[in-house]
Amino acid sequence: MPIYLSSAHRMDDEEICLFDKDTIVTKAPKKSPLILRMVVLLFAMVCGVFICLVCLKQINTQTKTKLLNIVAINHRDKINQPCQVPDDLEQSEISYLHYPKPQTFKSDFRTLRRECVCNPVRYFAILSMQRSGSGWFETLLNSHINVSSNGEIFSVQERRVNVSSILKNMDKVYNLDWFSSASKNECSAAVGFKWMLNQGLMENHQEIVKYFEEKGVSAIFLFRKNLLRRKISVLANSYDKYAKQLNGTHKSHTHSPSEAQILAKYKPNINATLLIPDLKQDEAEAAKAIEYFKTTRHVVIYYEEVINNRTKLDEVQDFLRLPHRELRSRQVKIHTTPLSKQVENWEDVEKVLRGTSSARDSSCIDGKGRRDPITGVWRKLISGVTKAERLNRTDFDSEQNLNPSSPVVGEATRAEQQWRKGRLLERGGEGSADRGMGVEVL
Repeated sequence: MPIYLSSAHRMDDEEICLFDKDTIVTKAPKKSPLILRMVVLLFAMVCGVFICLVCLKQINTQTKTKLLNIVAINHRDKINQPCQVPDDLEQSEISYLHYPKPQTFKSDFRTLRRECVCNPVRYFAILSMQRSGSGWFETLLNSHINVSSNGEIFSVQERRVNVSSILKNMDKVYNLDWFSSASKNECSAAVGFKWMLNQGLMENHQEIVKYFEEKGVSAIFLFRKNLLRRKISVLANSYDKYAKQLNGTHKSHTHSPSEAQILAKYKPNINATLLIPDLKQDEAEAAKAIEYFKTTRHVVIYYEEVINNRTKLDEVQDFLRLPHRELRSRQVKIHTTPLSKQVENWEDVEKVLRGTSSARDSSCIDGKGRRDPITGVWRKLISGVTKAERLNRTDFDSEQNLNPSSPVVGEATRAEQQWRKGRLLERGGEGSADRGMGVEVL
């Protein structure tokens, strides 16, 4: 049996246990279980508080995310709310301001960005004929940071099979859902496209005029005064479609002088017998188009005017209510030489154009490729004559020659005489005036 002895003076409350005479065991006193329980409880409370804080933080983050999503959706729905019209805008201009709502709403550069929701956009269409400078003119417009002109969208037959298809594609363009290289990463102030007269425009003009009036689309007519040069360009372009003179590639427009020189080498052989009827038909088609769209907001400009006077581009920007920018194009003009060097059978063509009435139809060219003065004045004055007077053609006789008894021709003749007199005074009485009232033909 072990013998337990207690020291007379306990030191640190230790007990001495003697198992035998030679062995002494010291045993620490038992600690209270209450303290241990308190420590465990305190640790559990700390862990619980930490877990609760983490959970609350996660819940709070999710709530904020949901709220942010709701704000984004509300901002998107703001498109459906009416935008405030500028106070300084005239009442007649309101119908030409639009706030498109693209169906493909994304944040990328091709679609309407959120900051552009209430940015007013104007709709336009360039109405022209092939080889009238419309491609060059469109590149000028597209050099404006706030303009997107989407090219000849109706050059594809399937897009103009019927009126419904035409209207559907126009809606897509004007709703900013048409993606092309003309799409900008800036807010668009004007959006449109190029439309040739023979691409379903004239056949469906009634429905299209109605659409333009309802949607507030502005029409920009672009034609050439020199219809003969246009015809040469058409024939040369048709030839290159098959010949592919630029390394087996057809190009309607060039961007370097070397390419332009290669394409300009071809000289078409013009059917002199059909030349005047063809030019008359082209001129009548342009006049008919202007007549069809006279009730729409429109402007008529000529390629030669833009070439000779770059302020015409400022007028176009004013017409579209755009801030003025310097407009540039990389395209290079192909045919720059005199007409006599561009036509294979120029002598035959020149003989046909020497007739009194043919001078009018060939854009009033003379032997030096410049406008004829008398017919130039006549063209300017006849443009102000009413449609009924033009249909009666009192300015021509039965053989389609200028009728001297016509008031219009008489006025043109008097104006021409005054002009010649002034030119002779300027030159000191030498020679005769040969350049006329018009610009030099290009």
